[in-house]
Amino acid sequence: MPPLDLKPDALRLLQALTEAHGVPGAEDAVRRLFLRELAPLGEVHTDRLGSAAVERPGPGPRVLLAGHFDEVGFAVQHITSQGFLKLVPLGGWWTHTLLAQRLRILTRSGREVLGVIGSTPPHFLGDAAKDKLLPIDQLYVDIGASSRAEVDALGVSLGDPVAPDSAFTPLANGARFLAKAFDNRCGVAAAVQTMQLLREESLPCQLIAAASVQEEVGCRGATTLAALTRPDVALILEGTPADDTPGLPPDDSQGSLGRGVQIRLLDPSALMNRRLADLAIQTAQAHGIPHQVAVRRSGGTDAKSFQLHHNGVPCLVLGTPARYIHSHNSLIHLEDYLSAVRLSAALVRRLDAPTVAALTHWS
Repeated sequence: MPPLDLKPDALRLLQALTEAHGVPGAEDAVRRLFLRELAPLGEVHTDRLGSAAVERPGPGPRVLLAGHFDEVGFAVQHITSQGFLKLVPLGGWWTHTLLAQRLRILTRSGREVLGVIGSTPPHFLGDAAKDKLLPIDQLYVDIGASSRAEVDALGVSLGDPVAPDSAFTPLANGARFLAKAFDNRCGVAAAVQTMQLLREESLPCQLIAAASVQEEVGCRGATTLAALTRPDVALILEGTPADDTPGLPPDDSQGSLGRGVQIRLLDPSALMNRRLADLAIQTAQAHGIPHQVAVRRSGGTDAKSFQLHHNGVPCLVLGTPARYIHSHNSLIHLEDYLSAVRLSAALVRRLDAPTVAALTHWS
């Protein structure tokens, strides 16, 4: 039998998920897409923060596939008398990426209002100002209003969530795609597609596909999601930062586009279970799944919270490398994402009771 073509569903999912509005604390649109895809396949559970899980009943250990719904964004912090908006960041931004970029403000009514981050023309800048990096609290958003009253009439108010405006776009070679929020709609899509891929198979475990809220502001949702799902083992599916661009040493790259799923062994937030990591590497090798192994000096994921649940959860991060994350336009190679789906599915098939028990048998 020829291998199943995962690309059409991958492209459909990635487009819908990346174009959805979902900054921390306002992940509703992404959650709706996730549950629409998976609700027919299992029991739906949500926690009080808004994280969600779909559990497929069955025997064996509880195996969690976990992405996170949210993307980096902003909230409206102030509205000036002239009708401009000031922002507070939700997640990590580098302000060099922000000037003159479009944003989508989600109002209380559900209407989206388009705006642009203001930028001063070079004609009005002195030499010193041209080289200055502006802090976010000095940026402003122009929504085309000329007064506070006009802003109010558009329904924009304090606290409204603000997301980048960026479409899912194929690049010229057809294998690479540009969009906002690959961190971490890649992980959400991979959790969805892995569960769908395994829907007809008899599994040695209880499979749970889930996604947390508020990862970008401190891995908050993963704490309550761990309590909700009670995993015996967790695969954290991520859109991880690629390191294969000019200015970064090529010999040091552990997240290159086109080289497959990233298997992360550690970062400052979590030390992965070494036996689980070895199992993932062996499984990728056995199935011919392209992969790259990473030991990261910076960054973190929801593994930080999952590993500390109850008396400990063996965790591993599987990432789709993405260039330019935490900006309006990030870039992935589709085959890296598909490698993450294939490796996730292959691992789930192997995580039976003896295998999972051996991950934490210390004597």
